[in-house]
Amino acid sequence: MLKGSEVKSLRAGKANLKDGYAQLEGGEVFLHNVHISPYSHSTYDKVNPVRVRKLLLHRREIRKLIGKLHEKGIALIPLKIYFIDNGKAKVELGLARGKKLYDKRASLKEKQTKRDIERDLRRND
Repeated sequence: MLKGSEVKSLRAGKANLKDGYAQLEGGEVFLHNVHISPYSHSTYDKVNPVRVRKLLLHRREIRKLIGKLHEKGIALIPLKIYFIDNGKAKVELGLARGKKLYDKRASLKEKQTKRDIERDLRRND
């Protein structure tokens, strides 16, 4: 559920899904930590850019998500926001599993080796 100024801001491409996640609360789905910048030409209706927003889903969609989210380590992540032909904004959600500790160590080691290689290449130039 969006305010009018938020829709205009979305049309201008001023949304950040980076830290966002969706959560089930009382049989409804809410979107948390999605930053929609305030619309620059808005005169009233100033809203908090990171407020909690309710997602409008059908009951059967919510039931599907409830089954999936009760598994351990599964999170509901917003992937993209887009508009359909009649002007409604839609959020594409994805189910994600968090990294295990050994996965994190491997990716940190890989990042460090890339950094070392780039540093050596800059020194040689």
